[in-house]
Amino acid sequence: MVETNPSPRSKPRKKKPRILIVTPEITYLPNGMGNMSNRMKAKAGGLADVSATLVTELYKHGADVHVALPHYRKMFNIDVGKLMQNELRVYLNNLSSERIHLAEDRAFYYCDSVYSNYGNENYKIALAFQREVINNIIPHVKPDLIHCNDWMTGLIPAYAKRVGIPCLFTVHNIHTNKVPMDVIEDRGIDAAEFWENLYFEKPPYSYEESRSNNPVDMLNSGIFASSFINTVSPTFLDEISLGQHDFIPHDTRQEMSNKRSQGFASGILNAPDAIDNPRCDESLAMKYDENNFADAKLINKIKFQKECGLKVDPDAPILFWPSRLDPVQKGCQLLADILYKTTETYYKENLQVAIVANGVYQSVFKDIVRFHKLEGKVAVVDFDDTLSHLGFGACDFVLMPSLFEPCGLPQMIGAIYGTLPIVHATGGLKDTVTHMNVEENTGNGFTFNDYDSGALAWAIKEAVKFYKLDTEVKNAQIKRIMIESNQRFSHEQTAAEYVKLYEQIVHHPVFNQ
Repeated sequence: MVETNPSPRSKPRKKKPRILIVTPEITYLPNGMGNMSNRMKAKAGGLADVSATLVTELYKHGADVHVALPHYRKMFNIDVGKLMQNELRVYLNNLSSERIHLAEDRAFYYCDSVYSNYGNENYKIALAFQREVINNIIPHVKPDLIHCNDWMTGLIPAYAKRVGIPCLFTVHNIHTNKVPMDVIEDRGIDAAEFWENLYFEKPPYSYEESRSNNPVDMLNSGIFASSFINTVSPTFLDEISLGQHDFIPHDTRQEMSNKRSQGFASGILNAPDAIDNPRCDESLAMKYDENNFADAKLINKIKFQKECGLKVDPDAPILFWPSRLDPVQKGCQLLADILYKTTETYYKENLQVAIVANGVYQSVFKDIVRFHKLEGKVAVVDFDDTLSHLGFGACDFVLMPSLFEPCGLPQMIGAIYGTLPIVHATGGLKDTVTHMNVEENTGNGFTFNDYDSGALAWAIKEAVKFYKLDTEVKNAQIKRIMIESNQRFSHEQTAAEYVKLYEQIVHHPVFNQ
């Protein structure tokens, strides 16, 4: 008898797509992924956190996920020279038989950090990494999809397009490096095979004409050649595509705009690390959740004030600055313009400002404190991870008046800790913070639209007005925000968005011809 309606069990199982995530940095890898996973840590910024959480969530849910990293032996605390012969054999077997694929080259064996302070070293490291991925790791893994991150992986989408592998390219930061094709080829990458998929400084006439005299832009090559791109917030993608930031190179804006108009671009928000949560944060004097935050934050505030040199006053509202003091992006000059006036305006409230950050503007704030004798009211201290975490658990508001922000994490962390963000409505800040409306029971912070010190002063005024509300009313809003933020800003949410995008790319007819 012929079975005309086969049962679901008789249908062939759909093969899981094999995903290769290529990243120059990562914070951690899941324990079950490989025997060496607990040693893999190389971080320069948010890309490391995003890579770690994405790989972990994918692995946890049973995805066939692989990761390619430079072999930073020094940062991974691996000294091959000191390994005994048997240990070395086990070590090499571990590297070759698992889902962690380390690119091998002296260019990054002895690096102390992901990026060098010497500009010429960075492109050498990037080319060595991409050579190994193109020549060895991709042929070994045979992925169905490659996920590349930032300019240090920008040549790989051009190769992937040549061999018919769909590629997602994530733009975390607008940084790039330009290298002539002859240099790329001298480093062991046969760019002649896929040169037409690369993005050059000027339109290429021919391979021979462009080989030595027409540099390849690595970031733009990644955008141009990839199947699909994403930024780390939806609004930042829109801002770039619509030309709202003068600092974005015209070519980069044009290529991202092209992808967006074709429907091959999206924004996916990053999420804070799972340890950035007051329920489990070991840096706090007292851990807490949405049910006991009021008492716990007072205890944390007193400890924070003592450690920063602020006047101990549990009733004082504290504005917390957790980001690096970078005047190009972070808007620290806006705060500098109004710092003294703000402390004077809210003298009766004993308002305090705590800056736990490094950067070129630190000396400016210290000069303001000395000149106006603001000791005890304003603290300017070097960044310390433990102190910064305590700040989130102790303070009342997080300051993020950035000129632009691809994503941003402190505003999300602040909301999770019940420390409400005060932000300029741009990029990821606009996507994650909405202005407080107590009457309508909406909002999770305080936003301002115009990038100037007067607008920041207005937002601080709104925040102080909220701080002075009846305790029961105010705490009900903070509780709501903490609950909503825990649900919204999570690794699971971010990973789910990437999985959805992977599925879209792998099964898209345009990328499977």
